[in-house]
Amino acid sequence: MAQVRINGTMNRRQFLRLSGAGFAGAALLGVAGCGGGETIGGGGGGGNVFTWGQGAEPVALDPINVTDSESSKVNRQIFDALLRFAPEKTEVIPALATEVPKPENGGLAYTFKLREGVKFHDGSEFNAEAVIFNFERWRFTDNPYHKGGGSGTSNFSYYSYFGGFDGDSIIEKVEALDEYTVRFTLNQHWAPFIPNIAISAFSMASPKAIKKDVEGFWTNPVGTGPFKFDSWTRGTEINLETNADYWGKDLPASQYGGKPNFDKLVIRPNADNTARVAALTGGQLTASDGLVPDDVAAVKKAGLKVDYRPPNTIGYLAMNLQKKPFDNVKVRQAINMAIDMPKIVDFALGDTAQVATSYQPPTAPFFNESLERYPYDPEKARQLLKEAGAENLETNLWYMPIPRPYMPDAKSIAQAMQQDLKKVGVNAKLVTREWSVYLTETGSGEHDMCLLGWTADNGDPDNFLGVLLSSTTATPQNALNVAYYKNPEADKLIEQGRVTIDENERGDIYMRLQEVTNKDAPWVPIAYAKPPVGLQDQVQGYQPNPTGGEPFTTITLSGGGA
Repeated sequence: MAQVRINGTMNRRQFLRLSGAGFAGAALLGVAGCGGGETIGGGGGGGNVFTWGQGAEPVALDPINVTDSESSKVNRQIFDALLRFAPEKTEVIPALATEVPKPENGGLAYTFKLREGVKFHDGSEFNAEAVIFNFERWRFTDNPYHKGGGSGTSNFSYYSYFGGFDGDSIIEKVEALDEYTVRFTLNQHWAPFIPNIAISAFSMASPKAIKKDVEGFWTNPVGTGPFKFDSWTRGTEINLETNADYWGKDLPASQYGGKPNFDKLVIRPNADNTARVAALTGGQLTASDGLVPDDVAAVKKAGLKVDYRPPNTIGYLAMNLQKKPFDNVKVRQAINMAIDMPKIVDFALGDTAQVATSYQPPTAPFFNESLERYPYDPEKARQLLKEAGAENLETNLWYMPIPRPYMPDAKSIAQAMQQDLKKVGVNAKLVTREWSVYLTETGSGEHDMCLLGWTADNGDPDNFLGVLLSSTTATPQNALNVAYYKNPEADKLIEQGRVTIDENERGDIYMRLQEVTNKDAPWVPIAYAKPPVGLQDQVQGYQPNPTGGEPFTTITLSGGGA
């Protein structure tokens, strides 16, 4: 991989200004592309091209078997779910279903009318049987196709959004009423059922392709989306081609409709923020996300545009409650008080974020405005550590190797935390891993403390508090609750929030849940970010989505592609 090195005579801002001078300068500095690797699939042609830069390549192109938004950004171009979220909102709108169904039988049944004439990219029909096939693949552990996803697979962990596998699922059955009508029967009311259906993980994959090669599907994906998979050169780029038969080409842009307006979509991953932004300002990328505050200024100065995804994120430092002394609430509260979070957020995120107080952002319903974060108080932190018998604590602090929407420069944040912690007698060794390994090992509880975060998959508070803090997601592998926080009171409130119909009662539940989790302090909440996206001036019609990725069907390029 071509690496850009910045020595002591050139700072980041100077480098970006130089590389933004033109295409030739950026290429000369070595940002034209990362070194190769295995190429999967055939080569792509030329023509009008939209080139998207992001911080990491996908873990896999099998939507149900990934949990990271870098994968979902690509999968959203290839696949469609029954429902999806409106541009710049978390409002649920139709997708492969023609309308958002109303609850039946007191919220225990939902009937989906499916679009007719939709085909998967391999030419096979999308219909009720395809829906049933996908849900049965996900739910039943003895299903012959309940596998795949490659070495980085999440093993269908997202299906926990429906209560769990097999008999634990709140979905009792999925049945075809006719070729284009499918009914879901639930065994209990589930408040987030409809927003969960719209999540990218529950996109429809071709049964024909899954049956043909379930283990290889993650490298040869087949969906119904606006772009077809062409090739994947590992470490360098993914090539997608326009789906001329896209079912949504006649829908309005307000529903993410429209025929793709370029011939080819190229996704170029690069974990090096500076190199990626240099490629954008130098004209090698049409658009890129993962910008840090300095990048925003540099992109604007280069005459490019900056847009923002609406804030629907939280970044946090999770303490592993399975490991001593983090099973002691005084230690966790001390870690909260030892870190000067407002100073760190101002330094690392600037105007692109606000300091977090609760464990969900204010954009999610039922945000508890009365909560205050633990104050920065090193003296009190030392006192609590002494009371807990955890003076001169030796520990580790894991940080992500790639930029994330909620934390574009995790290493800098980890270093600042390390310095603050040292002042109160906590010596934290910094640890990182390759991205897929990082997810696997933190999801197996190998860390003492780790930086992570969440871009919500929908607009429901359960997607923050329930997904990230329930004991049911504190699993031995593929844990979403990487704090391994288990509190029976919190679990009861989470379950009540999921099954309560009355919105006022549901609000009271989530207010109380935020109070309980804040007192227990399994995290040090960091910030709520509004992730910036840099765009060439020729990009028109970009409509960001708060869920961390959006289909590129609404984009047009004036004057050709990049």
